Amino acid sequence: MALPATPESNNTLLILDTGLTLIGVALAYAFPNIGRAFFRRAEAAFALLARRKTLAVFAVGISVLLFRVAILPIHPIPKPFLPDDFSFLLAAETFAKGRLANPTPIMWRSFETIHETMKPTYMSMYFPGPGLILAAGQVLLGSSWFAVLIVSVLMCAAICWALQAWLPPGWALLGGVIAIMRLGVFSYWTNTYHAAGSLAALGGALILGSLPRMIKSGRVFYGLPMALGMAILVVTRPYEGVLLCLPVVAVLGHWIVKGKNRPRPAILMRGAVLPLALVIGAVAWLGYYDYRAFGNPLTLPYSVDRATYAIAPYYIWQPPRPEPQYSSLEMRRFYEQNELPFYREIHSPAGFVPKTLEKTGFALLFYAGTTLFLPLIMIRRVFLDRRMRFFTVSLLVLMAGMVIEIYLLPHYVAPFTVVFYAIGLQAMRHLRLWKPEGRPVGIAQVRMAVVVVLMLAGLRIIARPLGLSPSRFPPSNWSLTWYGPETYGAERAQVESRLTALPGPQLAIVRYRPDHQVLDEWVYNHPDIDASKVVWARELDAADNKALIDHYRDRTAWLVEPDSSPAAVSPYPVQVDSSAGAR
Repeated sequence: MALPATPESNNTLLILDTGLTLIGVALAYAFPNIGRAFFRRAEAAFALLARRKTLAVFAVGISVLLFRVAILPIHPIPKPFLPDDFSFLLAAETFAKGRLANPTPIMWRSFETIHETMKPTYMSMYFPGPGLILAAGQVLLGSSWFAVLIVSVLMCAAICWALQAWLPPGWALLGGVIAIMRLGVFSYWTNTYHAAGSLAALGGALILGSLPRMIKSGRVFYGLPMALGMAILVVTRPYEGVLLCLPVVAVLGHWIVKGKNRPRPAILMRGAVLPLALVIGAVAWLGYYDYRAFGNPLTLPYSVDRATYAIAPYYIWQPPRPEPQYSSLEMRRFYEQNELPFYREIHSPAGFVPKTLEKTGFALLFYAGTTLFLPLIMIRRVFLDRRMRFFTVSLLVLMAGMVIEIYLLPHYVAPFTVVFYAIGLQAMRHLRLWKPEGRPVGIAQVRMAVVVVLMLAGLRIIARPLGLSPSRFPPSNWSLTWYGPETYGAERAQVESRLTALPGPQLAIVRYRPDHQVLDEWVYNHPDIDASKVVWARELDAADNKALIDHYRDRTAWLVEPDSSPAAVSPYPVQVDSSAGAR
């Protein structure tokens, strides 16, 4: 769901993106030969690397790793701060302990929180793919975030590899460079614990990079990376994965029946065994996970949580659900005030078109930014280009699938990342040949766009010291389209660190003000709540609070007020029975 825009949001970087783009356009039109000698030398060196395809893919991946690690002193390992972060981390810790779900806590009403189920089990509401990756980071690397970074490395490398199968080497490498800047280093996919975006983009890239290689070479070996990509999407973004696979399966079917390089049926059948086993195994494992976590192999993630708490549905034809009986005002405000207004607008005849365009614009800005909008003036030529027919059809399938969904965030359509970049790069190729009045304006426009992308990356590094980054939580959607979130979540981490340092187990009871920002949620716990050093609980009514403190009579109870500046922590002002003593 979309983050609400707030008056405190700082869109300065987005404004700079637009401003620098306009300056680049003006320079390219007024001085089309500006820096021509320099650009030719740079492009020649770039082409040398691009022609060594394996090295180019490796260079893209290692650049993400080195670039992000190099700026850790300025942009350190992020703290979890959004509900999605804590939900994914709950799954990660659960998987790292060798479990698929956790039993419902005894005092579960005090622990209810956004994007986590409490019944039939205590678990993340999301598909398990990102949680599995984060768990691997915890077990193998000591930090979930390093797993997020590695997935981003693999994603950018896979995007370059996939584009090499569709475009000339130099353009494929340029696509990899754009992916580094827009997705691999400066996006919420890497700078939070929201690994779903980069993981789904990786899966889509493996599928789309394998398809033309298999058809051109006739080698069924490419069925394995394709199947791996499909398996990733099964456990991460299956709905969008199905949308992507529809045109892929159609092309494969045509190739098997009429393709020139298709192998003999016996070879094809042998080569299909392992890929099919991998995909079927992923579907079967997801069914088993659903059974353990939600009580039924056919009950998909999201379903239980949405049925329990949500009012607004996910699809345009569905009516709103009856309002549940919420345990707390904050849970009610999240589902009623954060989700329901957008549903009502897009569900109305007058609001459907503008809100659909708003969703589309938000996604385009995330993947391209205003800098890369200009080449889309050549979109008609791209759609008429036979080489792009597959991507055009894929885009139409995606649009049909997304127009019926209420909400759209960039990671929803991440499996189609290669589709977006292939279309955009082909538009740049057409723009490069544009010569109004015989002047090489098009090639200058493309060069200026690349320069602006690199300049903005440099600005992003120093944005925080210059005060250009969003300073208040939550930032608007539009400020996140290029730059990703800042270091939110530090205050909650500081409070937890202070309580952890105290002797004995602690109980943090969180009290919010009526104007509390619902996405700034503090009530999140580890899988083994009772064994945790600090237990976070939501303040409910007096009877529930007393029952909570009685249950945790061995813990020191604290009142945590996140909306104070700074957050206030004080002994909880409730008297309990004499055996427990005053808190």
